[in-house]
Amino acid sequence: MAQVEATTERVIAAKAEDVFDALADYRDTRHKLLPGNFSEYEVREGGDGEGTVVHWRLQATEKRVRDCLLDVTEPVDGQLVEKDRNSSMVTTWVVTPAGEGRSKASVTSVWNGAGGIGGFFERRFAPKGLVAIYDQILAKLAEATEGESSGGASA
Repeated sequence: MAQVEATTERVIAAKAEDVFDALADYRDTRHKLLPGNFSEYEVREGGDGEGTVVHWRLQATEKRVRDCLLDVTEPVDGQLVEKDRNSSMVTTWVVTPAGEGRSKASVTSVWNGAGGIGGFFERRFAPKGLVAIYDQILAKLAEATEGESSGGASA
């Protein structure tokens, strides 16, 4: 069984603190960032970063649906880690400053892939599909935070 990894990032025209706060806000903001691949979103405990337990179903492909129950931790400043209780998947979100009023948000998911021919296809295609989903989340995160840092109205 080989480890599978999917990674992407985006520079956002907003302060790192604002971007991180939006990403860590599972109660009010996070569900608004998720594309149609996600359903049954529910915050079960907490709702703001560390200590949050959140559930969703992720339809990665037409036939591949994951039921995710995630424990959220913040091991270091600017980092959110989501560990799925239902699989080996661990997703790490990192937000760092990237110059005046800008930040870089990156996301990496790793999991233990299947063996055999199924594992070959998973390692080859799953990361690309997950990166496409994460790119949509990062685009919505940029929309939600750009303008807040420059004095725009916030929700």
